[in-house]
Amino acid sequence: MTDNDISLNDLMESQPVENGDPSAIDYVGIVGGGVMGRGIAQTFASYGLNVLIVEKDEDCVQRTRNGLNENMDREIQRWAMTEAEKKSILSRIKITTDIEECRNVDFVVEAVDEKFDLKQRLFEKLETVVRPGTICASNSSTLSLTKITRHLKHRENVIGLHFVNPVPKTQLVEIVRALHTSDETFRRTKELMERVGKVPVEVFEYPGFIVTRVLIPMLNEAMHILMEGVASAEDIDKAMRLALNLPMGPLEIADGMGLEEVLAMMEALFHQLGEPRYRPCPLLRKLVREQKFGKKSGEGFFRYDSNGKRIESSNKGDT
Repeated sequence: MTDNDISLNDLMESQPVENGDPSAIDYVGIVGGGVMGRGIAQTFASYGLNVLIVEKDEDCVQRTRNGLNENMDREIQRWAMTEAEKKSILSRIKITTDIEECRNVDFVVEAVDEKFDLKQRLFEKLETVVRPGTICASNSSTLSLTKITRHLKHRENVIGLHFVNPVPKTQLVEIVRALHTSDETFRRTKELMERVGKVPVEVFEYPGFIVTRVLIPMLNEAMHILMEGVASAEDIDKAMRLALNLPMGPLEIADGMGLEEVLAMMEALFHQLGEPRYRPCPLLRKLVREQKFGKKSGEGFFRYDSNGKRIESSNKGDT
């Protein structure tokens, strides 16, 4: 995501330390404190695990801290969380700019931008920092882990974890086996996901896995219907909510994911699979050029207030 990009060019190499108990996972590292990173951190911490978030600079540290507070304050307003629960969760989360602190964690999840070179440099750095046997997971939804980690010495410790936003509320997690992922890595990861209330689904590495590959064409088609003037954004979403019993329509889902992220996913899938159904709708490109990213910017296909709540009477798609 654009708000959690981490440059690793200037990071210095370090030597791994001695390994502890390889089966114990009580301290989780997350590299990247964007929307997904914060959601993953909150999920782990709410189940009693200690969490380390690594950010690129102090401004991002403050942004991540503010984001965590705002997310949980909204939950408190909805009576879905208490102040005491929020305080307990935050007490388990540490935010730092020093990736070297990942030497103390038992499990690492990267949640940085969907950029191949960035993720490749990050995994190569992490291998020099973490203890031997530490599992390194990626939250990528479109990129090949096998290619990203092809230069690593211990590719058996690499696995994919594709969470669905909002992470604390969505049960599903796709556990993605790369070419060299070991059975032991998969077993330990599956057990950890079940421990934090997730329902894991095993998938083998392929562009888009399950959720992204099925969801993206639906979002794209809804955008084309809007662009062609067949129906308003409000009616498109209403029809899909009622027909499929969805909590949100496809255009609001796209706004929540971040339209620039949806565009990146479409472009990646179109490039890798070559299928016309993944070619981004021109209307999506237009909104992204105008920096209308959805909920995070206050406007996408619909308009949103500062708390991310849709403004029903003044939305983009009804015109």
